[in-house]
Amino acid sequence: MHAGTDHPSAEGILGRATELARLDRLLGAVDGGGPQVLVLTGDPGAGKTTLVEWAAERGRARGLGILRVRGSEGESGLGLSGVHQLLHPLLPGDGLHGDALPGDALPGDALPGGGLPAAQREALDRAFGAGAAHHEPRLDQLSLCVGVLGLVTQAAAHRPLLLLVDDAQWLDLGSVDVLAFLARRLEGRPVVLLLAAREEGVPARFDRDFPQVTVGPLSRSAAGQLLDAQPDPPRGKARTEILQQAAGNPLALIELPRALARGLAPGSTRAPESTGAPGTPEAAAGAVLPLTARLEGLFAADLAGLPAATREALLLVAAAGTADLAELVRAAPELDVVRALDPAERAGLVRVVDGRVLPRHPLVRSAVYHAASFLERRQAHLALAAALDGEPDRRAWQLAAAATGQDAEVADALAESAERARGRGGHAAAATALERAAELTPAPEPRARRLLTAAQSAMFAGHPQWVGEMSGRVGALTDDPRLRAEASLLGGWALGVTLRHEDALALLLGVAESCSGPAPELAMGALSTAATSVYNSGAPYHRAELRRIGDLIDEGGDPAGCAWARAVIDPHHERPLLLGHLKEALAALDREESLGNLTALGGTTWILDETEQAVRILGRTIDLLRRAGNAGTNATVTQALALALFENGSWTAAEEAADEAFWMATEAGADNVAVGARLLRATLCALRGDHAAARTRAMDAVRGVDLRRSLSLQVRHRHAVGMAAFAAGDHADAYEQLRAAFTRDVRPAPVHYHASLYYLGDLAAAAVRAGRADDARTVLDAVTHGLDSAPSPRLTAVLHRATALLTGTSTNSGTGTGTGKNSGTGSDDDAETHFRAALDDPATDCWPFEKALTRLDFGEWLRRRRRSAEARPYLNEALECFQRLDARPWAERTAAELRATGATTAAAPAGELTSQERQIAELAAQGLTNRDIAARLHLSPRTVGYHLHKVFPKLGIRARAQLRDALSRDGS
Repeated sequence: MHAGTDHPSAEGILGRATELARLDRLLGAVDGGGPQVLVLTGDPGAGKTTLVEWAAERGRARGLGILRVRGSEGESGLGLSGVHQLLHPLLPGDGLHGDALPGDALPGDALPGGGLPAAQREALDRAFGAGAAHHEPRLDQLSLCVGVLGLVTQAAAHRPLLLLVDDAQWLDLGSVDVLAFLARRLEGRPVVLLLAAREEGVPARFDRDFPQVTVGPLSRSAAGQLLDAQPDPPRGKARTEILQQAAGNPLALIELPRALARGLAPGSTRAPESTGAPGTPEAAAGAVLPLTARLEGLFAADLAGLPAATREALLLVAAAGTADLAELVRAAPELDVVRALDPAERAGLVRVVDGRVLPRHPLVRSAVYHAASFLERRQAHLALAAALDGEPDRRAWQLAAAATGQDAEVADALAESAERARGRGGHAAAATALERAAELTPAPEPRARRLLTAAQSAMFAGHPQWVGEMSGRVGALTDDPRLRAEASLLGGWALGVTLRHEDALALLLGVAESCSGPAPELAMGALSTAATSVYNSGAPYHRAELRRIGDLIDEGGDPAGCAWARAVIDPHHERPLLLGHLKEALAALDREESLGNLTALGGTTWILDETEQAVRILGRTIDLLRRAGNAGTNATVTQALALALFENGSWTAAEEAADEAFWMATEAGADNVAVGARLLRATLCALRGDHAAARTRAMDAVRGVDLRRSLSLQVRHRHAVGMAAFAAGDHADAYEQLRAAFTRDVRPAPVHYHASLYYLGDLAAAAVRAGRADDARTVLDAVTHGLDSAPSPRLTAVLHRATALLTGTSTNSGTGTGTGKNSGTGSDDDAETHFRAALDDPATDCWPFEKALTRLDFGEWLRRRRRSAEARPYLNEALECFQRLDARPWAERTAAELRATGATTAAAPAGELTSQERQIAELAAQGLTNRDIAARLHLSPRTVGYHLHKVFPKLGIRARAQLRDALSRDGS
């Protein structure tokens, strides 16, 4: 893409004005004011590395420190090797290396990470310290990620940083996980990240959620300019053919003229990597080949004129991946490696920098490697393995590459490497190593066990598609029913979290039924896993199957799994019996706390409306997962915790948990959680008054999702959109959206047997304002008729609220909550009885927003009957709750009702501000922006904005300019 390749400069870049402008904006974002992550994608040879180098040069000119990593195909299975390369200049004892040139040098006191908390320093030491290659206690993945974030933040405090990630398609999965964690938390830090990867190889963690720039083909004009700038520019037909075959690829435009200069014209029978062998009709015809194959062949053609010793040294470089000169010297003691590499460096194939040998382009390595025979490649891998005797993980991978077939010894070495990786929390690296170990294991039974263990590690790493692929191969290797059942269980889990509930249940229910006699513990595990998909699906048939198969299993060995499965079948009927199951399971939990028991009981307490207990148990589950380093499996549990916190009135914590669940689910490919978390965020957005954003978020959440196969998500989507309409004052649309949570049958039924019922109160509230009370009453009567006589206190209160709103209200009453006696079904006395029944049970304090809605409804009802004095206490309590939750539409409505009763709605005194709210308010009163305040208080701008939204109603103001006067009045 440069005019020439020997002396790259920004001025020499052709046809990339748009890309350079985007990079310039990225570098400017280090000071705030724009996205801090940018992903460059494109075909091999498109010029991504050139743009990365330009960004490095421009960043250096701006005074940024540079940290960089370049992915290596040879180290893609070596856990955390990419992060180690990135952090190399910052790690204790490593000093400054690589791109940390004198102009980039970071202050020495930033290097050791001495200011980090002990847990983070310990995590970094276990991952990258001197003992990292040996077996260590299990590493807390979250502590490692936070430690890396802390180390980068600490360095950035001395000097803004530019993080460069090139050839990301070859990074190990563990490094991708850490980099994704880092990328999502750069806001408020003077750090920007540029990641470049082949278009088809963008890591899953970066493929959707960050701004992307596709580095496409050059225009014909720019391509012609680049071609003409080469040392020996072609003319005539050769120029036309090169332009046509290069198709705008800058690397091809540079390399094809070199081929022409060597007498290798396009279409020549000597062309390597053609569709036919040299001299065949296909080759003679000059068949058009995939660009990458043609370019790799061109790089290999350079090898022919190099000395044999140079080719041997280059093959060692290619086989090593990221080659250290000292390693190459040990691998080939009879070869003068430095002298041997000199011709290759002069030919522009490699660069030797700071003791490391770097191919000019990854395709050079690929071309060199594939140009060699298998015997030559094997000898190189064996030589490297001998040189890496002190690095067992890398040695195992070299031996695996040299294997001529199944090899038990090498397989054992890879399995041991996997155990070390798992001990450090590197589940993705462990899965990669175990999958290769399984391929090399001679006996089918041990091979199946290793593949199964690899699938389990991939599950802990949070890669459901990978889990499904590996677990699906186990059945062909073994007839052991236990192993096959365990593989099906893992496959069912993978299908369930990717929204393929019917396929998941076909596997899981089959395992549960077949193992109900010979392996009841495994059967209950499958049934408990299936229960999650049964709930999300919401289909009556699956619930019936869950009940039928559950009756076949001896439940004594797993009371927690039994409680969860039974509660999912029907949480509203036989509630006393279900609470008995829950009590037994909680007693067992006191005797033995396990991840499986905690997860099952967290779900059970939530579905049975034991919400406060659910928050406690799910919080304990998250703590256990993090201590075990199983960050990949946190998404489902975190999503459940977010829902429980939302219902419990802890909206800030719920939003944080939903954010965390969404990013983990997005990174893991857990579509069910990703959609659910986005719907919860949309619902919170609606309840806080941003109805337009709520609608957009809700629609974005379900785009491309077949909600008919996930009824729980379907009704939650309707609720989010309905509450957005309610907040906007569009009560007719709000009613239609909420009404869609129930069928249109003569006798309406819940679309989802559990989730739909909790929206009856909101349905009734929308109905009386939209003139649809009669239709809503039909829904309420049908649902109430089908319920057990003893629902939970929460659902009882919801039903009382809905009944009160629809009592004495007819379709013709228009708006409000009824204006007189006998205008609909029931009397005022009946309505008041239901309102009081909804409010009198102290157990309903666990659901503060729902109770505040009922207080508001009752206060409105009383005022409209000229009982203003009675209405005020209910309205005041409702207002306090809405203000605390920042439910602005409802707070404004309540304040208006209070004023209508003759009460004043004076703002809360500033003395009620928390210390942090007061601190933020005082800084904002001085004229500081949210970003300025965030930087001073080490918060995110979003958190500052959230606190100011709480401060304004407490001070009784509406604008930032009023802060100074409001705080002064309080001080006086």
